[in-house]
Amino acid sequence: MLQNLRKLQLTESQRDGMRRAGEFNAQLMDYVRPFVKPGISTEEIDRLVHEYTIRNKHQPATLGYLGYTKSCCTSVNDVICHGIPDSYVLKEGDIVNVDITSIVDGWHGDQSETFLVGTVSDEARAVTQCAFDAMHRAIAALEPGCTVSVIGDNVVAEATERGFSVVREYVGHGLGKRFHQYPNIPHVPDRKSRQERLLPGMCFTVEPMINVGTRFTKLDTTDNWTVRTKDGKLSAQFEHTVLMREDGPEILTQCPAGPKRGHRF
Repeated sequence: MLQNLRKLQLTESQRDGMRRAGEFNAQLMDYVRPFVKPGISTEEIDRLVHEYTIRNKHQPATLGYLGYTKSCCTSVNDVICHGIPDSYVLKEGDIVNVDITSIVDGWHGDQSETFLVGTVSDEARAVTQCAFDAMHRAIAALEPGCTVSVIGDNVVAEATERGFSVVREYVGHGLGKRFHQYPNIPHVPDRKSRQERLLPGMCFTVEPMINVGTRFTKLDTTDNWTVRTKDGKLSAQFEHTVLMREDGPEILTQCPAGPKRGHRF
């Protein structure tokens, strides 16, 4: 197992490739940020993501991936993840997760943010805050060589303290030249994550999905992508690409104009 993990340790030049991918992806998120407000459709958000990426001579990783037809994911309200942009127009009080992944010179940058659309309910604000804080709590707890389960332990602790639940079926993942690679990064610790370790040079995503109600999910069988909460209650998510260095974790997708650790929504 340790030998497999060592194959994922990037050289310094490869790390720089991941840094460039993360930097562009964060730049793209900042570009889209001011447009996410009442009155814009999710397919218009997708158009903005696509055109900006192509204009900068990079590739949207989701377009054509396993048959996916759009350049980003937009997950509104009770949609946990993989929401497909369409004609839905965002309205006051919605929350929407925008998930974007870019390919820059063969390397992947991957991140998502949940946006508050206008004035939202206290519940919507609280679950969004919890998802954001859980992600940063997990990243801050990481050390070189620590087990993957450190992430899940901290996400579960944050959600439990606030009375929310953590999605189990959908997880973070290794990242590099491939969009999804070893190891899986569950946000609820399991036996495997208590054995696997995060070594210097490994890149991965931390992307907890936090539900107001039950943790259980349901897949929309009409498109086989959209995942909703089983009880129809709200869900929020944040995601960063992280590089484990010899001295600790480095966030590769931090937006200059985006929320930093400690931000209050």
